[in-house]
Amino acid sequence: MYADRMLTKWVQDHKPRAAAMKDQPAFYRNLEQAMDLSRTDHSLFVAKPRWGDEVLDLTSSDFLSFSRSGRIREAFQEELARHENFRLSASGSRVQYGNYDYLLQIEQELADFHGAEAAYIAHSGYMANAGTVAAVPLPGDAIVYDEAVHASTHEGMKLSLASHQLSFRHNDADSLLEVLSSLKESHPAFVSGKSSILIAVESLYSMDGDLCPLDELVQVAKELFPLGNAQFIIDEAHSNGVLGPRGAGLVNMLGLEKEIAIRIHMCSKALGSTGGIVLCNKTIRDRLISNARFAIYSGAPSFPMVASMRAGYRLLENGEAEKGMEQIQNSVKHFLKTITAHPVWEEAVDEGILNIPLAEDYESIEHLTHIVPVLTRPKHELYLFFHLMINNINAYPISFPVVPKGKSRVRLVFHAHNGLDQAETLANVICEWAQEMLDIEAGKTENVMPSAARQVFAMKT
Repeated sequence: MYADRMLTKWVQDHKPRAAAMKDQPAFYRNLEQAMDLSRTDHSLFVAKPRWGDEVLDLTSSDFLSFSRSGRIREAFQEELARHENFRLSASGSRVQYGNYDYLLQIEQELADFHGAEAAYIAHSGYMANAGTVAAVPLPGDAIVYDEAVHASTHEGMKLSLASHQLSFRHNDADSLLEVLSSLKESHPAFVSGKSSILIAVESLYSMDGDLCPLDELVQVAKELFPLGNAQFIIDEAHSNGVLGPRGAGLVNMLGLEKEIAIRIHMCSKALGSTGGIVLCNKTIRDRLISNARFAIYSGAPSFPMVASMRAGYRLLENGEAEKGMEQIQNSVKHFLKTITAHPVWEEAVDEGILNIPLAEDYESIEHLTHIVPVLTRPKHELYLFFHLMINNINAYPISFPVVPKGKSRVRLVFHAHNGLDQAETLANVICEWAQEMLDIEAGKTENVMPSAARQVFAMKT
């Protein structure tokens, strides 16, 4: 059973190792000692074994099930068959030999699909986002970012030439107004337009599952900076394929194509493919080619990589995302309906055992997202993860520093391959765990730890 293999490996990976390395070079001992701190805290990131289709998948990024169903593989093979004599390697960077015709053709097709002037393909969404944030701002510029943006944005900011980096409260237009106003009041260059502001947000936040109030944020920036020197970069990694017309994303859904300077899309999630895309105008594209280190100092994307991206977009163009998007909506609604109607739900929420912020007024939400976080007390996310895993359900625990302190959770990711029966099973299993936690707190059992956690930690001995 997958749970046995998965949890056995998890236990092995979290056993301290430094003490057993007394005879090893100090270089390796130091690294193991540093990792032992995370092992002791059960917070070490470890490589997990892949699970089979028999496991209820609430974790993978195959949102539309293109990979599981084989549809992306078939589309990819068809794309390769159209170009039998392709060269495997780009054999150079974009500023050298790697700027081949097929790559340019697909970039323009992707730009056209999303209603953008230009597109630039990167090896991954992470690289596209980090590399763009690093390359675009000039000295004297500012980066203003939602406090919940992805790690790739923070990585890009570390490398950026921007003179100012300021955060605003998550999804809070008033907070953005305050931050932008402070820049305007304290630095005349932003008033005159000599310096610019890049505002970094995400369309759909991967830890909270909530949508960006993009219309409101854009209006704030336009009113404060009518010269157009405050522009947005939006990470659409989690909305690509599951929001908007044909899965084109939040910007296309809102009709804000001309208001957003830079859009980052990712093909390795809903499309079941690989690679990242920067949607922009010609100025930004030229800036990336001339100034982005990932463009200058790494080989251009290979033909098979670009072909796999093209295959994913062929599926979107053909309307194959629509059915999956509808299935995700139905499954999330059924899950929320089932869990909030369960007899243990209200008591568990009142006692702080669990909480699902997205469950509040979910029936009135027009677009439910495929990401549903189940918040727990600190360290209890592990207990819930163990309980789900032993019930053949895979959904991963998330804790600090990935999320703020006190905001531990198990993140549920719904897919087109999660039917209503699976959504119902999931809700009941979570409530079963919640009831056990309530019984422990009420002193109805001698145990101080739930049964699944006791079973897992017993593997250590």
